[in-house]
Amino acid sequence: MSVFKHSRQSSGGHRPVQAGGGRSRAGSAPVAGLSPGLRAVGRGVAGNSTGRFENQTRVPLDDGWDIEEDDRILRTELSFETPRSVISYNKSPDIPFDRSINPYRGCEHGCVYCFARPGHCYLGMSAGLDFETRLIARPEAPQVLARELRAKRYNVAPIAIGTYTDPYQPVEREQRIMRAILQVLSDFNHPVQITTKGSLVERDIDILAPMAERGLVAVGVSLTTMDARLSRNLEPRAPAPRRRLEMIRNLAAAGIPTRAMIAPVIPALTDHEIETLLEQAAGAGASHAVFILLRLPHEVAPLFQSWLQSHHPDAASRVMGRLSDMRGGKAYDADFAQRMSGTGPFAQLIAARFSLACKRYGLTQGRETLRSDLFACPPEVGDQLSLF
Repeated sequence: MSVFKHSRQSSGGHRPVQAGGGRSRAGSAPVAGLSPGLRAVGRGVAGNSTGRFENQTRVPLDDGWDIEEDDRILRTELSFETPRSVISYNKSPDIPFDRSINPYRGCEHGCVYCFARPGHCYLGMSAGLDFETRLIARPEAPQVLARELRAKRYNVAPIAIGTYTDPYQPVEREQRIMRAILQVLSDFNHPVQITTKGSLVERDIDILAPMAERGLVAVGVSLTTMDARLSRNLEPRAPAPRRRLEMIRNLAAAGIPTRAMIAPVIPALTDHEIETLLEQAAGAGASHAVFILLRLPHEVAPLFQSWLQSHHPDAASRVMGRLSDMRGGKAYDADFAQRMSGTGPFAQLIAARFSLACKRYGLTQGRETLRSDLFACPPEVGDQLSLF
């Protein structure tokens, strides 16, 4: 039997309504901060560290009772929230879009390097296992989006989806929130840029292909490595590398502009694969490509370093040392001028290699240009004009 010292963690007004599991894709291990009888199977990180905004921690304690507990697996928990608005705006000079939508908070793909993990700390949860097991869905996002697009003050510009958490993570199969959002955007002839590593995007080709014909959509597929074993450890519940190439092939065959997202580039671990990834992506039909250097903000840095020590102890010091060389002597630097690509000779070398490989394989660097001139509000139900 175990006793817990609880941290001050709130649900943030979310309603937990569903719990589910996922198919195991990796080994399991005891998890810090959870009951000794609870195992994390197929997860990206091996701990649930306290978020930086919490003033208490939660740790398991043995109360002395020798009662055996059932061996249980940590399952994914889903909560719902009703958003007041769904379009988030930013003014970051290094981001090629000024607005985005997130159908979900948290991501079950469990990518250990995910820069979005610290966002869960604002909800009173951990950037560790909470981020990939305590998900929040926004089922009313499509209706809220339609309302925002109809506002007289709204000025159209491409919306980015999937730049924070993946809209095609496993929970989307049942929730279908992303599909409903796409239908709204299609009805309004609104341009959208999608980034994903989830094969579920193929389900929505019937919406995406007609939008592509009107110049309204492009899809970026994240590629990290062609090493299936490394990918499984880095991104335990995401599709395998070969499957992502198949996604590019299927999207391109449907006439949907497809971009290879070489992200993150991990120095001394995956950076040697840049040319291979671009060659494979171009062969599958990608037309554009971008790369992003590994980003380790806030809680992500210790999580990633712990992962390195567990999976690549011999390379850990070299990876972090090379990253430090490209981050001004730190694990991460959030300065707009270099947070996406780094600075210094090693960063310049990566950028030069990427540029040369794009030219070699006929890929255009950057994102696709989408049309905004077709935007129009469709008639609402009951609108008198809809009778004519």
